[in-house]
Amino acid sequence: MNIVANWSYPTAVKLGRGRIKELAEACKTLGLKKPLLVTDRGLASMAITGHALDVLAEAGLGRAMFSDVDPNPNEKNLEAGVQAYKDGGHDGVVAFGGGSGLDLGKLIAFMAGQTRPVWDFEDIGDWWTRADASKIAPIVAVPTTAGTGSEVGRAGVLTNSVTHVKKIIFHPKLLPGVVICDPELTMGMPKAITAGTGMDAFAHCLEAYSSPFFHPMSGGIALEGMRLVKEFLPRAFKDGQDLEARTNMMAAAAMGAVAFQKGLGAIHSLSHPIGAVYNTHHGMTNAVVMPPVLRFNRSAIEEKIGRAAAYLGVAGGFDGFYDYVLSLRSELGVPDNLTAMGIKPDRIDELTAMAIEDPSCGGNPVPMTLENTKSLFLDCF
Repeated sequence: MNIVANWSYPTAVKLGRGRIKELAEACKTLGLKKPLLVTDRGLASMAITGHALDVLAEAGLGRAMFSDVDPNPNEKNLEAGVQAYKDGGHDGVVAFGGGSGLDLGKLIAFMAGQTRPVWDFEDIGDWWTRADASKIAPIVAVPTTAGTGSEVGRAGVLTNSVTHVKKIIFHPKLLPGVVICDPELTMGMPKAITAGTGMDAFAHCLEAYSSPFFHPMSGGIALEGMRLVKEFLPRAFKDGQDLEARTNMMAAAAMGAVAFQKGLGAIHSLSHPIGAVYNTHHGMTNAVVMPPVLRFNRSAIEEKIGRAAAYLGVAGGFDGFYDYVLSLRSELGVPDNLTAMGIKPDRIDELTAMAIEDPSCGGNPVPMTLENTKSLFLDCF
């Protein structure tokens, strides 16, 4: 068999308690003299953000911040951020926060020097080559949740405010040059956010592991990422001050994002349109649709999931793994289905069409069609 693959692995990651104090040093490593810190509205007034700005200011790097970032960032947020970047004469970005702050921060650094619309750089074929790579500003990423893994990713998710479709914008230089993973920044997360972001990391690992594409390195990372979530997410949920659990969940989140170079699948192709239309939390939506997707994919992944179950110390093969997922969701307070999330099936045809167009569906072990995807959506209610 002729095996051909293109592989890329992540960047410099500084993991550990208190390492936010190295933020200014990280900026200077990338040549930044006047960075713009990009975060979401909720984090803008929090102490951890103020401390990060203090670290920058004390090093003579200013304390500029942009926080007009929606939970599902769109092109309007991006345009405002690019304008703030240009008006302030900034030379790079500190992307600070959860998925929304990280993604939008990366995209501001990307788009500040481009002349084409952001949609011209969607993750389709070689569209990324349309960008002027020399005009992409350096990025330092500082995650404050343990879920998306965007801090080690080469893409950002942006919602079209008109069509409500989530698009993945890709370029190799969207990968941050330095990442600071300080678990102390995650210790104030509410239980619901701990659960949702943690299940997002688990979904990344599960879908990457289940993807039919050949990438054994990513497959191995995904498997160990699932083990870390199994061991440490319940602990982080139970006790938000459990530093060991918070640290390991940050590692698991980064591992999930590295692993999904191998592909994602139906969990994400369903949750992306749901999030875009109903503004639900992405990770929690992933957790809600996970059991129906496992059932949907069973014929293609039963043996593989059996091996994962054995590695995780779960008895019973596929059925044991499935029951474990149900038990974990229950422990974390995940809604049983989309109905319990307050969503009605009255827009199911629209959601199905959006799911089929989502690039994640191409990595699903069972090929997705309009017919079987509609049935899958119905199974989620």
